[in-house]
Amino acid sequence: MNIYGASGHGKVIIDIIKSTSKESIDYVIDDNINIKELIGYKVSHRLTPEILNYETIVAIGDNAIRRKIASSFEGAIGSALVHKNAVISNSTVIGKGTTVMANAVINACVNIGENCIVNTSAVVEHDVIINDYAHISPGAIVTGNVSVGEGSHIGAGAIIIPGLKIGKWSTIGAGAVIIKDVPDYAVVVGNPGKIIKFKNRLDE
Repeated sequence: MNIYGASGHGKVIIDIIKSTSKESIDYVIDDNINIKELIGYKVSHRLTPEILNYETIVAIGDNAIRRKIASSFEGAIGSALVHKNAVISNSTVIGKGTTVMANAVINACVNIGENCIVNTSAVVEHDVIINDYAHISPGAIVTGNVSVGEGSHIGAGAIIIPGLKIGKWSTIGAGAVIIKDVPDYAVVVGNPGKIIKFKNRLDE
């Protein structure tokens, strides 16, 4: 298994891999030639045929950058990585490239897309849909029957009440409490959550 991204998120991915006996770390890759190693692993800066022989996880915390790299990556994106201390329902479906951190809880009939992040101690309740490239931050709670749009970022400790739709590429601020639907590209903060601005639309 390769790790593409030699930053803080890459360190967490290394810990996830080490927590299991299913994968080994073959290469760590980063575009920044000034980064030589990541907690003891040599960092490569060029995608050689040998490197591309192994599946790769894109270990980039920024959703838009992760999408850019993953969508154009020449090799194979690896299967989801789940920390051994995460609690995952057998009825949950998790897409390739997604990472689930320690102590996360994902309950029944959740569907998580590709290249998502479910971070440390996040809770995702029953029948939630999380679309590709979304990030559920540490300690966030996504309650039942919520839909999280592509590329959206749910901030640390945020709470989404049941049955809501969070639009694509939106940002929910840390600690926010969301009690109504959030439109695409909105930035929402506070309790109750209020829209403070809209982000520029990404090329899709």
